[in-house]
Amino acid sequence: MLSALLLGLLLILLALVTYQIRMSRRVNEKLMKLIAPERDIRRIAKNQREEAWQHYRQGEFYSQLIHFLKLSAPIPSTRSWAASPDVLLTLFEIAQRTTPRVILDLGSGMSTLVLAKSAPQAKIISVDNSEEYAEKTRKLLAAHGITNVEIRVAPLTAHHSGVEWYDTSVLGDISEIDLLFIDGPPGSKNNQARLPAVAECLKKLKANAVIVIDDAARDGERAMAEKFAQALPTHTLEFLPHEKGTAIIAPR
Repeated sequence: MLSALLLGLLLILLALVTYQIRMSRRVNEKLMKLIAPERDIRRIAKNQREEAWQHYRQGEFYSQLIHFLKLSAPIPSTRSWAASPDVLLTLFEIAQRTTPRVILDLGSGMSTLVLAKSAPQAKIISVDNSEEYAEKTRKLLAAHGITNVEIRVAPLTAHHSGVEWYDTSVLGDISEIDLLFIDGPPGSKNNQARLPAVAECLKKLKANAVIVIDDAARDGERAMAEKFAQALPTHTLEFLPHEKGTAIIAPR
């Protein structure tokens, strides 16, 4: 009789504990739903602060860039698909400081104008896979009186690395590169799209060449920068905290 009573009490306690656990879970779920909007608001506010700071920083870089370029005609917009002011200002500074004689610009556009204005003594070859964008760059350069740039169109073709890259025939006569800027071909859909630049351009670089890579916040461009650095033991690799990330491989 006593055993049966104890068993009954235990069952009642077990039922109460189970009920309490279920109720706690329900209360916790309701609390989490109540807290979630506040968390979302805090997250949104944080993202807005970060975006505002990025816009402010790019405005700083842009104003400096415009001042140094001493423009005589309109220019296209920057950021988004185009290079951001931070990397363009870095290009300007490097080109002025190193006074390159031969520059290879992979991906034509605003970067081509910046390089031409900062290194008027250089021969600049800009490669683009799109005739449409190449023509826009030609018109931009003509409007600014630039004469030291050659625009070459190289359709994307199968590369032995397994991706599509520029038709390498347009690079056949290029050598002794002092400054290499990599911002093409488009790499948003394939993080290996620009990797062939290592195999195709490394052998064309001067011993003291500088390499600048845009979009280095992405895994593919970061890996490419590291491959360049590994192949150039006399150089150092630096990643700049730019809007899209910038990698610089330069002599020690």
